Amino acid sequence: MKVDGFSEQIEKLRSDIQRLSKCDTTKLNSQQEMITEAFEKLNTAMEELLIASEELELTRATVEKERQRYQDLFEFAPDGYLVTDTKGIIQEANHVAATLLGVQQKHLVSKPLILFIAQQNHQSFSFQINNLQEILNWEIHLQPLRGTPFPASVKASVVYDIQGKHLGWRWLLCNISERKQAEEMLHRAYSELEIRVAERTAELVKTNQKLLNEITERERVESQLLHLAFHDVLTGLANRSAFINRLRHAINYSKRHSDYLYAVLFIDLDRFKVINDSLGHLNGDQLLLAIASRLEICVRSIDTAARLGGDEFTILLEGIQDVTDAITVAERIQKELALPIELGGQEVFITASIGITLSSTVDYKHPEELLRDADTAMYRAKVLGRARYELFNSDMYANALARLQLEIDLRRAVEREEFQVFYQPIVSLTSGSILGFEALLRWQHPERGLLNPADFISLAEETGLIFSIGKWALHEACRQVQAWRVCHHSNFLEKISVNLSVKQFSQPDLIEQIGQILHSTGLDAGTLVLEITESVIVENGNQVTTAILQLQEMGIELSIDDFGTGYSSVGGLYNFPISVLKIDRSFISLMGSNSKNLEIIEIIITLAHKLGVDVLAEGIETKEQLLLLRKLNCQYGQGHFFSVPLNSSAAEALIMENPQW
Repeated sequence: MKVDGFSEQIEKLRSDIQRLSKCDTTKLNSQQEMITEAFEKLNTAMEELLIASEELELTRATVEKERQRYQDLFEFAPDGYLVTDTKGIIQEANHVAATLLGVQQKHLVSKPLILFIAQQNHQSFSFQINNLQEILNWEIHLQPLRGTPFPASVKASVVYDIQGKHLGWRWLLCNISERKQAEEMLHRAYSELEIRVAERTAELVKTNQKLLNEITERERVESQLLHLAFHDVLTGLANRSAFINRLRHAINYSKRHSDYLYAVLFIDLDRFKVINDSLGHLNGDQLLLAIASRLEICVRSIDTAARLGGDEFTILLEGIQDVTDAITVAERIQKELALPIELGGQEVFITASIGITLSSTVDYKHPEELLRDADTAMYRAKVLGRARYELFNSDMYANALARLQLEIDLRRAVEREEFQVFYQPIVSLTSGSILGFEALLRWQHPERGLLNPADFISLAEETGLIFSIGKWALHEACRQVQAWRVCHHSNFLEKISVNLSVKQFSQPDLIEQIGQILHSTGLDAGTLVLEITESVIVENGNQVTTAILQLQEMGIELSIDDFGTGYSSVGGLYNFPISVLKIDRSFISLMGSNSKNLEIIEIIITLAHKLGVDVLAEGIETKEQLLLLRKLNCQYGQGHFFSVPLNSSAAEALIMENPQW
C-alpha cells in the first residue's frame, strides 16, 4: 500500500472517532461496535503502515546504494564528467574533470564551463548550449586554468525534470591528445607509407617497363633467331633447314594425295669462284643477293626458293601439272640470269647449271633423297657443258653410286699406294733421239685394272685428293729421272714433264712443296717442266700468277698442255712465261687427211716461234705425221709412233737402248 493511501485512511478513522464521541448514549452499543471496527481498521492500517515503512526503508537503502554507485561511477570514471545548469554553470564535477581543467574539484563548482573552452571554440560552444541537441563526438580544445590547450572529445546530453523542464547539461570530457598524437603519427606514417608506396610503385612501374622492354627485346631476339634459324643471313631466302622442312611437308602431302606432283631444282652458279676471287668477296655477296632476287621473280608465292650455301640454290615447285612446269621455271631462271648484273661499276654475266628431279621419278621418303638426285642431275649438267638443265633419271643414280664407290676406292688407293708413274718419251724431231719423258699417272685398281687419269682425276680434284696424289706423283717422277741420270750417266735426259692440276695452284705452300721435292731428290730445277692446261691462263687469279712467276724464278719451265682445245688468248700466252706449247692430239690425228688442220698446226707453230716458245706435237702415230711436223719445224714430238707410256722398268730399258727416229 502506498504511503499517501495510509494517510488518507488514518485521517478518515480519526474523523469517525470524533463523530462517535459526540453521539448520545442510546447509540452507545452500536457506536461501540463501530469503534471496535474502527480500531480494527486502524490496527490493520497501522500494520500496513509498518509494512509500507519497511518497504520505504528498503527502497531508500536501494536508492542510496544506487546513488552511492552513481557517485562512485561519477568520481572514479576514467573520463571527466560535469553537470551544468542551462547557462553552462558547473554544478557537479568529478576528479578527472577537475584534473583535466587544472582546478581543484571543490573550486570547479559554480564556474562557467566556457572558461575552460579554448577561444576558437567559444562560438560553437554557445551555439550547442542554445541548440538543446545531444552532442556526440564533438572535438574541441579545452583550456586548463594552468597549462596549454589540448584536444578533447566531448559528449553532451540535455537534462530534464519529470515535467520535461530543461534543467541543464551532462558533459563527458575525454583528453584525446594521445589519440591525436597517435592519429598524427599514423597520418605521418600513412603519408610516409603513401610516399614509399608511390616510390615503390614508381620503381615497380620502372621495373615493369624494363621487364616489358626486356620481354619485347627477348621476343624480338627470339623472332630474329627464329628467322635466322630458317633463313639465309645474306640473301634472306629460306635456308637448308627451312627448305628441308618444306620439302618434308610436300613428301607427306603427296602420300595422302596421289595426284599431287612437285619438283626440286638444284641450281649451282657456273664459274662463281672466278668472279668472287677477281672482284672480291664483297662483290661476290652482292652477286648472290642479285641472284636471289631474280630467283624469287621466277617462282610463285606457294613455291620455296632457298640458298643451301655458297653459290648453291634450290627451289621447291609445289602442285605442278607435269615436268613441263619445272622445265619452264628452269628456262625462266636461265633467261633471268642471262641479263647483265652490275658489280663495282662493271657488268658481270653469270650462268647456272640446274638439276631437276620430279616427285614421280622415285618413291621418295626423305627430303635428302630429292636433294641428292637433283644435285646429281645438276652435276650432269655441268659435265655436259654448264649453263643448262638436266632432268634426273635412274641412270644418273646408278652413275652417282658408281662415282661414290670410285671415291671410296680412290681414298683407299692413296692409303695403299696403288698409284704408278708411267713414262712416255719426248723425242727431239731435229735429232731423232729421246730428249726426256712425260710422267703419266696410272691407278692399279684392284678390281678394274690399270686406270688412266681421265677415269679419276676430275674426282680427285673435286674431293681434294689431288693434293696428296699430285705431290706423290711429282716426287716419284723427279726421283726416278734423277736416279736414271745418276745410274746411266744419261745426260741426254734433259727434261721430265709433269702435269700440274689447276686445283694444285690453290695450295698456299705449293712453291715450298716443289722446292722440297727438288732438294730431296737432287734434281736440277731446269730439268723439271710443269705442264698446265689453258684453264690456268683463262681462270687467272692473283694467286696463280704469283705462283707461276715464282716457279720461273726457280728455273722451272712451264708447258701449255692440249693447246687449241681451250679458250686461251695470245695475250695470255704472251703474259705468261711459257717455254713449250703442246699441240693437242686431235689436230695431229687429222693433219694428213684435212688440209685445214694442217694449216691450223702451221699457224700454231709459227705463232709459238714468234713468241719465242718451242712446240711439241702430241699423238704422233705415223711416219707421215712425223715428216709433216719436221717440215713445219716442230721441235718435239710424242706419241705411240715412238712409244706407248711405259712403266719404270720398260722406260729404263728404252733409255739403255737409246733408239733413233
